[in-house]
Amino acid sequence: MCLLCDLKSPSASPARPEHVWSARRAFMLAGTAAAASAALPAVAQVDVGQASALRQLVPADELEGAANQQYAQMMAEANAKKVLLPANHPQVQRLRTIAQRIIPHSPQWNDRARQWKWEVNLIQSAQVNAFCMPGGKIAFYTGILEKLSLSDDETAMIMGHEMAHALREHARARVAKSNATGMGLSVLSQLLGLGQLGDVAANIGTQLITLKFSREDETEADLVGLELAARSAYRPQASVSLWQKMAANSGGSNASFLSTHPSGPDRIRELEANVPRVQGLYEQARKG
Repeated sequence: MCLLCDLKSPSASPARPEHVWSARRAFMLAGTAAAASAALPAVAQVDVGQASALRQLVPADELEGAANQQYAQMMAEANAKKVLLPANHPQVQRLRTIAQRIIPHSPQWNDRARQWKWEVNLIQSAQVNAFCMPGGKIAFYTGILEKLSLSDDETAMIMGHEMAHALREHARARVAKSNATGMGLSVLSQLLGLGQLGDVAANIGTQLITLKFSREDETEADLVGLELAARSAYRPQASVSLWQKMAANSGGSNASFLSTHPSGPDRIRELEANVPRVQGLYEQARKG
């Protein structure tokens, strides 16, 4: 099972890094969510087609390993700078509670998610940003929560969107495409060969946060994230209000999220068209 957070204070578990979650809590929460959603249809209600075949050029295990290394380094640096907020911080607990509701629905979109060691952390920073790296490594910056005054429903839409990028393996496909274009498939094959995890981490690890996804990737992430959040009993209409807030904030400083996730009327219209598709999932989840 995936690892979910122990919401106790870090001092209660000194032997374990505070940002790593306990497996027992994960099992209990995932089981509860699975029981609550048993009546929900398994078939996806949004239409995003098949995931890119190009991603098969990059071994998933190695990319996820590189992401784990990069994420651990980032969290260690944030902790050293005293900007990694502790597990007992209200906003950290809020984010992890949202994640606990969404994660059990992730294997529908990628069976590998069952084995991911999910982590959610919050970094004190003015940046309007959030991300989910391959393998379920999630981080939010306080700027996105504070500057946009996000509700839980809107926060769930961001988290679902970022998780969808990982579940649809957009980074894996983008890395394959960029390396195949710039270096040739033979060099890519050597770079990502078995036993070359160190090379993968050194060469692409730092790209995993700054990758710019295509418009198609962004649409997929919007819709898959919308469905993930709806199945977790978060209000679908919040996806529209979220991007309206994003559009209003597009001229602000430190809007890192908006540099890779541009807002616009087309994006909002696409979400508005798909809200009715998942409304039933939301209503059933609320009853559950």
